[in-house]
Amino acid sequence: MNNSYLEGIKKQFEYYKSLGDKTFSQVTDDQLFFIYNDDSNSIAILVKHLWGNMLSRWTDFLTSDGEKEWRNRDAEFENDIRDRQELLEKWNEGWSCLFDTIDQLTVSDLERIIYIRNQGHTVTEAINRQLAHYSYHVGQIVFLGKMLSNMGWNSLSIPKGNSDNYNKEKFSQPKEKKHFTDELLNKDRKQ
Repeated sequence: MNNSYLEGIKKQFEYYKSLGDKTFSQVTDDQLFFIYNDDSNSIAILVKHLWGNMLSRWTDFLTSDGEKEWRNRDAEFENDIRDRQELLEKWNEGWSCLFDTIDQLTVSDLERIIYIRNQGHTVTEAINRQLAHYSYHVGQIVFLGKMLSNMGWNSLSIPKGNSDNYNKEKFSQPKEKKHFTDELLNKDRKQ
């Protein structure tokens, strides 16, 4: 995988996974299952939906429709995950399926046509579609986590009131080409 698009997209998926991981570590077990009302989703339901989508989209990515016959999307919105361990198993299984597939892609695959519900997409378009979908739901997970943990929340980005300091530190460094997630993900790996 020696293509800047494939390398960059993998880093972006890793970044969004890390936001979810950091959110899970800041909420209690009960908060993972909190549902505001009947039209809302809990963190657990969002994880279950992402898991189902990832398994469907990324299994046999190049050779079968991304909406698998065995997927039961409606069941993904049932609040039946039993505990944190099951939630994390589903979360990690979905991401593993995605990363295993991304790691096997080559530059020559990017313009191939794949299908999602019989709609043709280039591989690049399908990847971008999933990145947008997953970042949308991870944002919901982060928002719920922040809201539920209330004043105990540790910011996952630049904390309020710290933009000037953050920018001063960034502009004090020499210009260089690197992915915006490099620092963040390397910092996470060291912790």
